[in-house]
Amino acid sequence: MTAPGNYSQWVVLLDSLKHKTNDEDVLSAMKQGTLAWQSGVSERFAAKLIEAVNCRMNMASDKFQRELTHMGGQEREIIQALLSLRKEMRFLADAVDLPVIPEKDRSEYIKLVKAQADSMQNSLEDSARKDRSGKLASIVRNHKINAF
Repeated sequence: MTAPGNYSQWVVLLDSLKHKTNDEDVLSAMKQGTLAWQSGVSERFAAKLIEAVNCRMNMASDKFQRELTHMGGQEREIIQALLSLRKEMRFLADAVDLPVIPEKDRSEYIKLVKAQADSMQNSLEDSARKDRSGKLASIVRNHKINAF
């Protein structure tokens, strides 16, 4: 994939990010991309990037919920689902950490991803407290999705 140099090329790449098309190549191209950070373009770019990241976070959360619903409660399966969700959140934090974005904005975008991961982790820990054996709480604490 070639590195984007204008807004229309970024739109194509951000759509690929949103739809999970070849993540490694997309991320590599995004890291090498350029864009004239000016009024109008920067706002549209930021909106497309945040839309793609939010869509991916929602898909990751939905996938995690489906995995928990359909698994037999095996420790190995729960851990795998947690690690998969962590990997996705780490990827999304990396996807918003782009050199093309001014540092101030970039740090805000990373904070948004981390805040969502923290919220998910807190929710999981709250839910796991209902397990009387304490096993689920231990698994959730030892395999945090916000540990990136």
